Amino acid sequence: MTENKKALDGVRVVEFGQFIAGPGATQVLADLGADVIKIESFNGDNSRKFGVSEKSGYRSGMFMAYNRGKKSITLDLRNPEGVDIARKLALRADVVVQNTRVGVMESIGLDAATLRAEKPSLIYASISGFGTRGPSRERPGLDIAAQAESGMMSLTGEPGGTPLKTGFAVVDAATGTATANAVLAALFRCARTGEGETIEASLLATAIGLQSQIWAEYACSGSLPQRAGNAQPLVAPAADLIAVQDGYIVISAYMEDHWQRLCRAVELPDLAKDKRFATSNDRVSNRPAMIDILSTALGGYKGEEARAQLEKFGVVCGVVRDYRQVRASADVQATGIFKRVNDGRGQEVEIPGLPFTFADAGEMEKPYTLPELGEHTLEVLAQAGFTPEQCQALLDRKVISAGGIG
Repeated sequence: MTENKKALDGVRVVEFGQFIAGPGATQVLADLGADVIKIESFNGDNSRKFGVSEKSGYRSGMFMAYNRGKKSITLDLRNPEGVDIARKLALRADVVVQNTRVGVMESIGLDAATLRAEKPSLIYASISGFGTRGPSRERPGLDIAAQAESGMMSLTGEPGGTPLKTGFAVVDAATGTATANAVLAALFRCARTGEGETIEASLLATAIGLQSQIWAEYACSGSLPQRAGNAQPLVAPAADLIAVQDGYIVISAYMEDHWQRLCRAVELPDLAKDKRFATSNDRVSNRPAMIDILSTALGGYKGEEARAQLEKFGVVCGVVRDYRQVRASADVQATGIFKRVNDGRGQEVEIPGLPFTFADAGEMEKPYTLPELGEHTLEVLAQAGFTPEQCQALLDRKVISAGGIG
C-alpha cells in the first residue's frame, strides 16, 4: 500500500509517554498514519524494560505492543536546552500526548496552557491516574489502582470470594483508546475551524465509564452490585460456564425463545416447561440446578462439537480458548488483526494491531519496526532545522543522545 493513503498521513504527533496509556493512544494514531515522535529520557520509556528476561528473548512485550512505527528521540529534560528542543518539536506538531506525573510538564513549561498560548491550534492531550481537579491529582496512578477505586474489582470474582483484577491491564489499554478517540475528534474539529483543544483523560474516569451498564443498574435498583463469577447476575443463562470434555464453553440464552432453542439443542425440550426455569428471573434463582442439568447434557461433547450443536439451533455460545488456540483460529486469522513487527534483534513477531480495517487503504506489506532508544534523534532534529554542527554540540554537552549513546 502507499503510505499517503493512510487516514492521518501528514499529521505530526509528539509523545511524552510511559508504559501503556499514553503510548497506547499514540499507537492508534501511528497505525492510522501519523508521524509519531516519541521523546524519551536517556533511560528510555520504562516499558522498554518491563518483563524483559531470557524467557522473553530479552524483549519487552509491553513496549512492542504500544510503540511500533514511532520515532525515538532522547532529550535531557532536566537541562533547559533539552526543554527548548522539546518545546520547538511540540510547537511544530499538530498533537501532543503526555502521561507524565501531574505537575511535571507545568514545571518545565511544556504544559497545555503554555504551549497553546504560543500555538492555539495545537491539540494537547494529558492522561493522569485520578484526574487533575480532585484531591488525588498528584497520586501516582496505575491500572490496578483504577480497577480498585472505580468499583471494577468489587464486582469481579466468585460469589463470596475476594475481589479480582482483570487478566490484563484493561484500564490502561482502554484509556489509550479513549484518548485517541478524543484526539481524532479534536483533529476533525481543527480541520473545520482551525481551533485546537486541551484534552484531559484519566484512568479513573475510563474505568468508571467502562462499567456504564452496571452503574445504570445500580442507579435503578439502589442495590450494590455483587461478585457473580462468570454469571450475569440479572439474567440466565448468560456467560455461564459449562464444562465439556476438553475444557469449557460459555452459553448465552436468556431470552425466552433462545432458552427454548437451547432446551431443544440439548435434547431436553420439556426443560423449557419446568417451572424452575420458566423465566429468566426463575433461572437466575435456580442457576445451580440449571448449570448442573446443562453440564450433564453437554459434558460428553468436546468444545467445538458442543458449539456446532448449539449453533444449529441458533444458540449463542463460545469455546473458551487459550492464546495458542486463539492464534490458530481461522476466524481470527481472517480478521487480519495480527501484524508483523521487527523486534530490532533480527526477528519478527506477530502482535495485534488495529481492530478494524479500511477497505480503500490496503494493507501494509512490510513489517512494523520498533525504535531503538534515541534512534531518530539526529533525523528529527535535522527536520526541525538543526545543523549537523549544532547536533554534535548538543551530543557533546549531553543534551541529547543518538542511537543509545550520548
